[in-house]
Amino acid sequence: MKSNTLILRTAALAIMPLQLMFSVFLLLRGHDEPGGGFIGGLVAASAFVLYAFSFGVGSTRKLLRVSPKDLLAVGLLFGLASTIPSLLAGEAMLTALWWQLPLPGEGYLKLSTVLVFDIGVYLAVLGTLMTFVIGLMES
Repeated sequence: MKSNTLILRTAALAIMPLQLMFSVFLLLRGHDEPGGGFIGGLVAASAFVLYAFSFGVGSTRKLLRVSPKDLLAVGLLFGLASTIPSLLAGEAMLTALWWQLPLPGEGYLKLSTVLVFDIGVYLAVLGTLMTFVIGLMES
């Protein structure tokens, strides 16, 4: 199924990059404020669904470059990987650990297992929804 509407195709090309940037924003601010991997993944999936409605499943598969099932699997692996540092540190599973990496100048980059888990949720949600939508559009 592909739309023949010029307005929808033009709008999809303009809106999709904004949706994807907003989804990354939601992902990155999620551990401090409302947002996170789940809502970020939903917004990213809605961007790809809009593209699929506008240009068809084949074009969307080319744009994704990987199978949605692979995104789901990588997301689950990220979620599992986020548990390993706490287990190695002798803490309870899924205990949040933080690292500060020095940046050039006077700043620090704060990384955490929470971010790794959120990235996993983001990819799992994106992969799950795209698997459903592409499957429904192909049938």
